[in-house]
Amino acid sequence: MRMIGQDSLKTRRTLTVDGKTYHYFSLPEAAKSIGDVSRLPYSLKVLLENVLRYENGSSYTVEDAKSVAGWLPSGHSEKEVPFRPARILLQDFTGVPAVVDLAAMRDGIIKLGGDPRKVNPLLPVDLVIDHSVMVDVSGTPTALKQNVDIEFERNGERYEFLRWGQSAFDNFRVVPPGTGICHQVNLEYLAQVVWTAQDTGDTFVYPDSCYGTDSHTTMVNGLGVLGWGVGGIEAEAAMLGQPIAMLIPDVIGFKLTGKLREGVTATDLVLTVTQMLRKKGVVGKFVEFFGAGLDDLPLADRATIGNMAPEYGATCGFFPVDAMTIGYLRLSGRDEHRVKLVEEYAKAQGMWRDSASPDPVFTDTLELDMGTVEPSMAGPKRPQDRVALASAATSFAKDLAAGAMGVPGDQASKRVAIEGANYDLGHGDVVIAAITSCTNTSNPYVMIAAGLVARKARAKGLTPKPWVKTSLAPGSQVVTEYYESSGLQADLDAIGFQTVGYGCTTCIGNSGPLPDPIVDAIENEKLVVAGVLSGNRNFEGRVHANVRANYLASPPLVVAYALAGTVTKDLTKEPIGNGSDGQPVYLKDIWPTQQEVNDTVHDCVTRGMFLDKYGDVFKGPAQWQAIRVDADSDTYRWNSGSTYVQNPPYFEGMTAELTPVQSVHGARILAELADSITTDHISPAGNIRKTSPAGEYLLEHQVRQNDFNSYGARRGNHEVMMRGTFANIRIKNEMVPGTEGGVSKHYPSGEVAPIYNVAMRYKAEGVPLVVFGGKEYGTGSSRDWAAKGTFLLGVKAVIAESFERIHRSNLVGMGVLPLVFMNGQDRKSLNIKGDEQIDILGLEDLKPRQTLEFVIRRADGTVDRTQVMSRIDTADEVEYYKNGGILHYVLRGMAKAA
Repeated sequence: MRMIGQDSLKTRRTLTVDGKTYHYFSLPEAAKSIGDVSRLPYSLKVLLENVLRYENGSSYTVEDAKSVAGWLPSGHSEKEVPFRPARILLQDFTGVPAVVDLAAMRDGIIKLGGDPRKVNPLLPVDLVIDHSVMVDVSGTPTALKQNVDIEFERNGERYEFLRWGQSAFDNFRVVPPGTGICHQVNLEYLAQVVWTAQDTGDTFVYPDSCYGTDSHTTMVNGLGVLGWGVGGIEAEAAMLGQPIAMLIPDVIGFKLTGKLREGVTATDLVLTVTQMLRKKGVVGKFVEFFGAGLDDLPLADRATIGNMAPEYGATCGFFPVDAMTIGYLRLSGRDEHRVKLVEEYAKAQGMWRDSASPDPVFTDTLELDMGTVEPSMAGPKRPQDRVALASAATSFAKDLAAGAMGVPGDQASKRVAIEGANYDLGHGDVVIAAITSCTNTSNPYVMIAAGLVARKARAKGLTPKPWVKTSLAPGSQVVTEYYESSGLQADLDAIGFQTVGYGCTTCIGNSGPLPDPIVDAIENEKLVVAGVLSGNRNFEGRVHANVRANYLASPPLVVAYALAGTVTKDLTKEPIGNGSDGQPVYLKDIWPTQQEVNDTVHDCVTRGMFLDKYGDVFKGPAQWQAIRVDADSDTYRWNSGSTYVQNPPYFEGMTAELTPVQSVHGARILAELADSITTDHISPAGNIRKTSPAGEYLLEHQVRQNDFNSYGARRGNHEVMMRGTFANIRIKNEMVPGTEGGVSKHYPSGEVAPIYNVAMRYKAEGVPLVVFGGKEYGTGSSRDWAAKGTFLLGVKAVIAESFERIHRSNLVGMGVLPLVFMNGQDRKSLNIKGDEQIDILGLEDLKPRQTLEFVIRRADGTVDRTQVMSRIDTADEVEYYKNGGILHYVLRGMAKAA
């Protein structure tokens, strides 16, 4: 793919580092034509450079560059610009279906008369296998080996498919299982801060930027790399050369001053930042951090804050390149020439931040003195619901007494004897304590702190309560290296925090099973038990189906709560337990000083560890190397008997020419949903229940229940995934009051059944479907299956009060129409009950953000007419929708080019 455009503004310049010459497109030179950009937010400078580099007079224009520069006076823009990232990052849950789609496109282009080898990533793509390991075994020295063995046994079909993809596609690398979570591998190894590529014989240098198929791709923002999560659908289009048009975002400046107090961690800081930004309202906006507080804020802390951008709702949480960036690049083993290039390029482009740099101009700002941050957790259901550690116990008790946890308040003190054990279990008892990969495991300060808490607790004779399932899932093998070097791994092992795997575990729902007697007590006695985890997601039903209350906490607090065994204790005042000498032990007795943490990090986290662990990163364990690869075929030889990987039906019946879009008539309602419906509610995730449509499908295909694996692992099989769409155990369809779980009602029969069954019945009857929602529809991870499943169920439109950015885009990418209510209306004011029929008129001449006529035909024969707005926001999105989706659009273009 061409790297350079026509350079109408004549901004191309050269930069020489260590005698090597690089070509780049100069922002200071562009400013001579388009206006001063010196105080443009650093994140928008990356967008501007992207336009200058690709400017070709058509898809990228000089006017686009002027639009970005023209953002400055008002700090707001209604203009859109194209953006093409330097590279793509996939994790395997979302990566497998992306590669499945590419394989299906190769089949599809053959049917349209094209060359399958044209379907090939045009941008560098890295897929990190990190979401498949589950905590089946924990609390034993052999946990890691056993979980890895189980992982390979479960996922053999998927891994064979990925090995084929690695050999079949250009520009596609696979980081094998057991390496670490994609975000930490990205931060520690894959990201370069500035990227280089050859074009027309010259070497070009430009900002590293990244689309990732996981919303927490934003962790790399802490390194000065602009990147954010997109759906697999958008990622596929980008890797196939499609620029994604985006409205130039508002940029909210977050000023950091001061320093954290003794005893306060980066996790406490990020939970405070998350709460502040969620309250501010930054959905769909960039957040950029500035202020004197950055001068001493470690790169690891920045990455922790960047990781949580989806939780505060922003597209990204960006930190400019500065001396901290350079120091981290050296520490993490980056090539010294590249480190120098990063600094020289950033300075040449006006992208370098130091204490003398003027503050950028922002749309709006907010400020935090880090000295005011206090120890915190977030929960029990949402990451933005921060609660001070000192108030956590009373907050839980208040929610429980008010009936907010789903049990009568007068049963708050209930305790249940556990069969075969010498303990009982009650509300608020911690059954899962997990230092789980993602937000915190790339931060050696909080990880070392957890190890030091373990060391001090071990010395006091404390052990976790017997009902607590403990686990440690480092984000990379580097963490294990510095744990071993410091001797802290032995202390963690001694109190039950043995390493269970390298990858995303508890936070994604891969927490594994709880003991049957504990599950029986929870289910039979309706106990509200708790999980405490160091991740970023604690939505209902996500961590574990039986754990209703989940709290995000720093790794050292995870250890502390494992020892305490309950969230009903105030750990700031009450003893965690009694030591081996019979004396009470308090949190302050085992909490390390910041100096202890800093000294251990300084002594034990070294550049050599990174060089060693990433020296042969693509080789993988013996099980990976032994996988058979069908390397000779351009197209995948689909196995009809596979329950993991199947050829999806997206391109069935597709023709080279477009079929005109038509209005929707006589649609029935599949679901009527409340506010804050997340992609966790919509997209299949977690365990597959035996009695669910997906479970029944697997049983019909001779899969034993023990081998069901998770929905995430089966994302390459549309038959499983469409059966699990809207099937979350906590979702509530207002069409069927008093029920919980994925059920709907068929009309006119009135029969209640699983949503999948109702949808298939309507499909057989030739009836289109719609879904109603409330505010922030689709909040959560960038799950393409939330859109793919919606499409495969026959849903033509989703009508909501507002949409989360990624999910809205993914719906359009699958040819599903996102609509928002107008004039203050919503599903309740329109008295939607579920038995209506819906018409959506005016689609034949669709334009961006078009107002459409919305007709409600009620069961009593009355008809109401109102208006809704299409959230197909850009001209490119209109074309995607007309083609039936973004992949159809790309495929038709490839076939014509052939």
